[in-house]
Amino acid sequence: MAQEISAKLTNFAESPQKTRLVIDLVRGKKVVDALNTLSLTPNKAARPVHKLIYSAMSNAEENFGVSRDDLVVYKIFADEAPTRKWRSFGARGRFKPLLKRRSHVTVILREVE
Repeated sequence: MAQEISAKLTNFAESPQKTRLVIDLVRGKKVVDALNTLSLTPNKAARPVHKLIYSAMSNAEENFGVSRDDLVVYKIFADEAPTRKWRSFGARGRFKPLLKRRSHVTVILREVE
């Protein structure tokens, strides 16, 4: 049976919608190819997702003895975290709510057989 290694990034200060644009680029790829893709992606979410995948890869090498060439990004998804509600005041006494959206990112790596 294939080994599954997971890592989580919680309360990342980027909306889940924008984070999903980045993680869709690497889903199903080999880990080395995914890291190369993310290092060249200009989005704000690319660097933290790169660090997350690298962390999961390092955990697999250190704790389970799996080679980095045998790992694939099996599952990766971004869920919505609690939204921080802030305020802004408009003209004529109006209230304009600002929603600071955050996301939880989870990656699961699997060993290729």
